[in-house]
Amino acid sequence: MYKYYGLAAIVVLLDQWTKWLIVKNMELGDRIIVWDPWFAILSHRNRGAAWGMLQGQMWIFTIVTLVVIGGIIYYFHKEAKNKPLFAVSLMILLGGALGNFIDRIFRGEVVDFIDVLIPIINYDFPIFNIADSALTISVIMIILVLLKEERENKKKVK
Repeated sequence: MYKYYGLAAIVVLLDQWTKWLIVKNMELGDRIIVWDPWFAILSHRNRGAAWGMLQGQMWIFTIVTLVVIGGIIYYFHKEAKNKPLFAVSLMILLGGALGNFIDRIFRGEVVDFIDVLIPIINYDFPIFNIADSALTISVIMIILVLLKEERENKKKVK
């Protein structure tokens, strides 16, 4: 089971490395167009949660993140045995949670840099980072795993 922790470490390392690159090579507000107008790298900081909610409430983030990390580790050891996809999704979730937690503890803010404009609806999506991506992907994976398990359990009952 512990080999999965390496996946969480990879997510944290990739997240922290990309944030370090942004902080060291870009000024706050600098923008690099990658695919005009849909994708850019934008040096941005967030002192709150998703979409800038709860700005400056570090104590809330610390408590919630510690509880979430504890819950992830608990569920990983209790529920993920012989469920590799569930284990992977929990470790990606752990890596994402730790990535942003490290920023909040050591920087007092989260470094965001991925700026996406969604075509057709012309929506400028809130700026995010690798940890945020990991959190989103892992939650989708967990939902899919749980739906699959539910379907399999219904087949067993029949």
